[in-house]
Amino acid sequence: MKRPKDTIIALLHGPDKRGLVARVSGWIFERGGKIIDADQHYDRVEEIFFQRIEWAPSDEVSDCREETEEFIKFAGELNMQVVCRISSAKQRVAIFVSRYDHCFHELFLGQNSGELPCEIACVISNHPDLMEATEGHGVAFYHIPVTPETRRKAEQRQLEILWEYGVELVVMARYMQILSETFLKEFGSPVINIHHSFLPAFAGGNPYRKAYQRGVKLIGATAHYATAILDDGPIIQQDVHRVSHRRTVKDLIVLGRMLERRVLLQAVRWHLEHRILVYGRKTVVFD
Repeated sequence: MKRPKDTIIALLHGPDKRGLVARVSGWIFERGGKIIDADQHYDRVEEIFFQRIEWAPSDEVSDCREETEEFIKFAGELNMQVVCRISSAKQRVAIFVSRYDHCFHELFLGQNSGELPCEIACVISNHPDLMEATEGHGVAFYHIPVTPETRRKAEQRQLEILWEYGVELVVMARYMQILSETFLKEFGSPVINIHHSFLPAFAGGNPYRKAYQRGVKLIGATAHYATAILDDGPIIQQDVHRVSHRRTVKDLIVLGRMLERRVLLQAVRWHLEHRILVYGRKTVVFD
């Protein structure tokens, strides 16, 4: 069976000016490319233009990487920042997890079904509980205990593993530890976290109990990019479930875990499909 032809996906953003859409599509047309998908957004407050465009290069193009480099040069002439990815390039992902396994299993199901176009390269945990499940998937498992006294040493070991496996994305699948600013800077690639509340409400620990004590009528889950400030990174996806005074804390946890799985899977898929642009504390998601 013939492998589908590679496409190029570009995410652009920069100061708005007239004719940007025409110039980008014209560049692709003039080089014999075929646009597969295109979407754009204009932030009227910040006056920033955002675009996601995917195209199949001309049959005469033998190396998509060269075409990508030419497009990046062209985008620079438009004063646009751009990141490009070739469709067949699967990102290598590391899962950080503690003891809760619902999001962990959802990510492996997504990879195995093809819903997540990635390769889960390794799993890192501060507990040994999910070692057997990880190895059952044929993936390396690393147990790295973390205490306040050993945190820096543990993070250094985590970084060594990520670099060894060429990891491009870390997913915190209910990893109940805070990643330091130093770790995030040294890793230098995105980290997606799932938080079990509808941020910015109930950041930090025990959000379901806090929600119960506050008597909320909605509970939620939030997937966001991790930053040095706890639960404050750019939000990718959120969802909610309506609840009433009849629900116990245990009920909220059960309902919340269904939300967590769904929200995290969607956020990771959008990231892997190159659909998210981050600017400031916000995201533009071309869903």
